Amino acid sequence: MPSTLSRDSTGCQGMDELLSGGLPADRLHVVSGPPGSGKTTFSAQFITEGARRGEECVYVTMHETKAELVQDMSGFQFGFEKAIRSSNTTFLDLTEESARQSLTKYGSAGGLRNRLPAMLAGLDADRAVIDSTMLLDHFVDNPEEALTDFITRLKGTETTILLVSEMTDPTAYAEEHYLAHGVVFFHNYLDGGGMTRAVQPIKMRGTPINSDMRPIEFTDRGVQVYPDQDLESTYG
Repeated sequence: MPSTLSRDSTGCQGMDELLSGGLPADRLHVVSGPPGSGKTTFSAQFITEGARRGEECVYVTMHETKAELVQDMSGFQFGFEKAIRSSNTTFLDLTEESARQSLTKYGSAGGLRNRLPAMLAGLDADRAVIDSTMLLDHFVDNPEEALTDFITRLKGTETTILLVSEMTDPTAYAEEHYLAHGVVFFHNYLDGGGMTRAVQPIKMRGTPINSDMRPIEFTDRGVQVYPDQDLESTYG
C-alpha cells in the first residue's frame, strides 16, 4: 500500500526516489557518517530546496561560520548562498559566544534544550538542519542524557529536521538513531585502491525503503544518488 505521508523534497538528485518521494514531513531524521562523506552538502541541498520553495528554514551550526559554510558550498551550483541569505532562512551560528549565550541563557543546558525547539515553533519553521549532535558536548556534563531530552522536544515541533551525527562505525548505533523517525547513513571508504561513496537509508518510519547501499558522487549540483545502481556494478 502506498504511503500517504506528506513528504519534503530533499533537493538531492536521486535521493527522493530512494525515499519513496522524499523525507516524511514534520519528522526528525538523523544523517550520520564519517567526515567528508556528504552530510553537510546534503543538508545544504535540503535547506536550499526549502528556501527555493518559499518555506521557513533554519540552519544551526556549531562547527562553521556562515562565511565558511558559504565558501565550502561555493564550488556547487545548487544556490546555497542565495538560499542562506534569503529572508525566509534563519542561520544560527553557535560558534559565536553571543549566539550561544542568547540560545542557552548564559550556558544553561536546559535553555538549549528548551529554546531551540521553541525557536523552531516560534518561527513556524518548515524545515531545519542542526549540525550536529556534538553541540551538546559544549553545554552539558552528560550529553547522552541531554540528547534524549533534546530529540524528544525537537520531535514535538512541526518541522522537518535533519540532525547531523558524526559517525565512523556504521554498526555502532547511537541513541539518536533509535529515537529518530528516520536514519540515513553516508559512507566513504577505501576499496580496491579507490574511494567508494554510498548512501544507505537505515530507517524511515511509514516509508518502504531498500536499505542496500547505493552509490553517490559529488557533482556540480551537489551530492547525487544513483538509486537504481548497486555498488558492484558501479565500482566493480
